Amino acid sequence: MHALRSTQRALLALAALPLLAAAQHPLPDAAALDAEAARLMAATQARGLAVAVIDAGRVVQVRAYGERNASGQPLLTDTVMYGASLTKAAFAYTVLQLVEEGRLTLDRPLAAYLAQPLPDYPDDKRYGPWSGLAGDDRWRQLTARMLLTHSSGFANFAFLEPDGRLRMHFDPGTRYAYSGEGLILLQFVLERGLGLDLGAEMQHRVFDRFGMTRTSMTWRADFAANLADGWKDDGSVEPHDPRSRVRAAGSMDTTIADMAKLAAGVINGEGLSAKGAAALSTPGLPITTASQFPTFQPELPLSERRTDLAAGLGVVTFLGPQGPGYYKGGHNDSTGNTWVCVKPKKRCVVILANDVRAERAFPALVRFVLGETGVPWRWEYGSLRFVD
Repeated sequence: MHALRSTQRALLALAALPLLAAAQHPLPDAAALDAEAARLMAATQARGLAVAVIDAGRVVQVRAYGERNASGQPLLTDTVMYGASLTKAAFAYTVLQLVEEGRLTLDRPLAAYLAQPLPDYPDDKRYGPWSGLAGDDRWRQLTARMLLTHSSGFANFAFLEPDGRLRMHFDPGTRYAYSGEGLILLQFVLERGLGLDLGAEMQHRVFDRFGMTRTSMTWRADFAANLADGWKDDGSVEPHDPRSRVRAAGSMDTTIADMAKLAAGVINGEGLSAKGAAALSTPGLPITTASQFPTFQPELPLSERRTDLAAGLGVVTFLGPQGPGYYKGGHNDSTGNTWVCVKPKKRCVVILANDVRAERAFPALVRFVLGETGVPWRWEYGSLRFVD
């Protein structure tokens, strides 16, 4: 544990270093962004893509390209798209507000908020199968910080385990391993332990606060008239899933216009104290693997690790040529999303793609808008072949 704290201190020191870039990258105008998006969509065969740009904490561009469905209807800036795991960052922002209000403490064991031991709760399809943790008291060590930094020890989801039962693969808090199930556990604690309705909390604390009028944690009937389906890697179409359950790990539907407001609101720290806002993107836990997936791959030797790469709360933090930054990705078979921010100039790019093939263009498109940032693309996407 002492070594872990030492590494965390080193990460914080790296994030405090002065900027390495001598000049600020000029942002492209709308025409240049349109041309680059068209070029990259052609290179990847992506059918739909939307981009938002934030500069000095202000939304300066919101653009949408291509099609929202197989009928050829255009993708618009207010077309509802799947947020995927960008949900996790919005959820973390909600949790930080609860922390500031004293409803929750990041480092208090979550067992303290529950009326009975976690494995004693009946398995419920809305949450994880907690009964699988019976006989392993390490669950009592879990805290909100551990779940938000993906260090619970759980698989991404219990259904990925050979027997479908949840288990802990390492001592909580000791390493990073991406786990949506960990976020679902934190949702369970908020709802069962604190008596909150997460969907209502996120609506009030995030979506309403930032004026995100076409964003929700569950399906809304008014989304149907302007909705994006998705394209898979083989070019087949996947209809939009009208999600009926609130899932902290990834049930959010949103639009590029709404995500622009969220990115600006988060980097400006709206709704939080300066300390609370900084907590989201403060390096917290070193990331020690060559890529994000598979989740339980061996940790790299110390000499091979990227020492600036760490988990924040619901995001990944890094240090690049423009100073400290953070990002969050989102993905399913027909969705590719990314949200990248560099902190010193409060600049961000958000990309929502209703075609998973667009992910191959993300490094080039983010670089075109922001310049070189230091985003750990290879760690995020593994062996995916990018286009330039």
